[in-house]
Amino acid sequence: MHADMNTCAPRPTVSANGKLFRSLDDSVLQEIFSAAQLRRLPANKNVVECGQRPHNLFLLREGRVRSYVLTETGSEVLLLWLVPGDVIGLVSLLPKPPSYMANASTVTECEFYVWDHGTIRRLARSHPQLTENGFRLALSYLGIYMQRHSSIISKSAESRLAQALLDLATTAGEVQSSGITIDITNEQLGSFSDISSFTASRLLSRWERAGTLCKERGRVTLLAPESLMIL
Repeated sequence: MHADMNTCAPRPTVSANGKLFRSLDDSVLQEIFSAAQLRRLPANKNVVECGQRPHNLFLLREGRVRSYVLTETGSEVLLLWLVPGDVIGLVSLLPKPPSYMANASTVTECEFYVWDHGTIRRLARSHPQLTENGFRLALSYLGIYMQRHSSIISKSAESRLAQALLDLATTAGEVQSSGITIDITNEQLGSFSDISSFTASRLLSRWERAGTLCKERGRVTLLAPESLMIL
């Protein structure tokens, strides 16, 4: 199947529903997902761009996506590492939505459930729980940003990086025989931890020498994640 091709969405699994569809019964879920298209995108492909008009709401079904903003100098500030069940384009639940506030790009090959603005608005009017869930989800994202902001002041660079690795291991890690593997670069880890890539690389090298993790190009494997919990 072509990577950008839209197809009719299959019946969703419980894990694919995510928080946006919490408390909706099976018949409503069937109606919602019957109105979606299934879209596949290759790795390193833009999903949405900051400033664009929000034509669609995306629910990640498979793969990994990074959400980020660009500084004036063109550097990426990583906001979220999205996993199946996460949503892109919550603003499309509004009747007159503002532009997308961040960029989102695929990290791996991905599949999305996609609803156009008119369709998701019609569904939200029929099922107000959708809008309530969307508001709760937006607040949870805001809570993440607030916690990161306070951590810049209250925690060391080492603690922030350790926490980022533990969070990513829980949400986006893949359990292997050798440990928990996370597909992410040093630069992205640094941005996600609000530290420089140089500091991230230095700390990762130290933890590698201590046997806590193993570094490869674009990948970190946690060998002893419990060692990071005490930092």
